[in-house]
Amino acid sequence: MRRARASSGTPPLPPQAWGGRGGVLRRGERTRAAIFLDRDGTINRSDVRDGVPIPPDGVEQLELLPGVPEALERLRRAGFALVVVTNQPDVARGTRERGAVEAIHAALRRRLPLDAIMCCYHDDPDDCACRKPRPGMLVDAADHLGLSLAVSYLVGDRWRDTEAGRQAGCTTVLLRGPYSGGDQAWADFEATDLGEATDIILRCQEERACEDLRR
Repeated sequence: MRRARASSGTPPLPPQAWGGRGGVLRRGERTRAAIFLDRDGTINRSDVRDGVPIPPDGVEQLELLPGVPEALERLRRAGFALVVVTNQPDVARGTRERGAVEAIHAALRRRLPLDAIMCCYHDDPDDCACRKPRPGMLVDAADHLGLSLAVSYLVGDRWRDTEAGRQAGCTTVLLRGPYSGGDQAWADFEATDLGEATDIILRCQEERACEDLRR
């Protein structure tokens, strides 16, 4: 088991953009566990150019990774809320239209059993609270959906993902790849894909349930 590196605190800065199933996000008691999912490279394929992952340009290029629908259905049946948390800084950089990103998110909601999609459109110079590795998107999701971060998980393929999960107090699973971030990418667990990450998460849940029974 591996733990993430330490990081500085997060200032209260601009809010994020929401998009959930049915467009309605409600506040409630913080009892439900969630799986927070990175988008590109975790649930859909991203091109790698010069060692840098590039998101799809539009819905036509959107390709779910193998086994993703099945893995998410297993997690949904286990009672988890499924929340995508994604950085899309190309909008702030002026190289991608926000409408194209929102169209991809609409397509993902049609294809997958997601409870919400949280998107940060800022870039690092904006110094926002929502851009991963800061945990703003996870904290806001917990507030709106009544989630318990302490019993939730973050699955992603880059150090920014797992660090956001660590700062939020979640258990983290890194999908280790060539652009994960080297030694900077620390996580509680590592997996090769979302299917293996799901196996790890469900096994952890079984162990937690056994511990509760022993108490």
